[in-house]
Amino acid sequence: MRVWDLILEDLDTAMERDPAARNRLEVALSYPGVHALWAYRLANRLWKAGLRIVARLIQQATRTMTGVDIHPAASIGRRLFIDHATGVVIGETAVVGEDCLIFHGVTLGGQRMVKGKRHPTVGDRVMIGAGAKVLGAITVGDDAKIGANAVVVKDVPAGGIAIGVPAKLRKAKREVSPDMNIDPSLFI
Repeated sequence: MRVWDLILEDLDTAMERDPAARNRLEVALSYPGVHALWAYRLANRLWKAGLRIVARLIQQATRTMTGVDIHPAASIGRRLFIDHATGVVIGETAVVGEDCLIFHGVTLGGQRMVKGKRHPTVGDRVMIGAGAKVLGAITVGDDAKIGANAVVVKDVPAGGIAIGVPAKLRKAKREVSPDMNIDPSLFI
């Protein structure tokens, strides 16, 4: 996919997922989650090309400017939207699927300081609530939801809902909207 097409897709994703977004220009100029994603894509390409120090410098500058820290080696699918963005951390071996929604304060981190796979794998169409911590080399299945401030250290099955500290699995009280405009009462 061409760079311009990806940029437009990111802008359209923000417009679809955020009811406060008024137009593409506003999103392009003022959404730190979108800026962080764009910088990540550049850093990721440089990382894969072997320019790792340059990639890490872009990561550090982006973290300073946006409050979002995405390691250049992480794997992120298309149409990710990071709402409000500040405080989001995505670790080196994390994998994030397509069409995901991540709110501010989320950490996709490790549990141990070891080499190898140590960050979560997040499936497609996953929603992760504000302040949630998803830790370790665990898997969050497609269409899963992680409640705000949950601490997830075990796998979450496809379509599962994880809430609490430590997170426990729960069934939805009613059908969850596929457009990811989530009613917070689902998680209470």
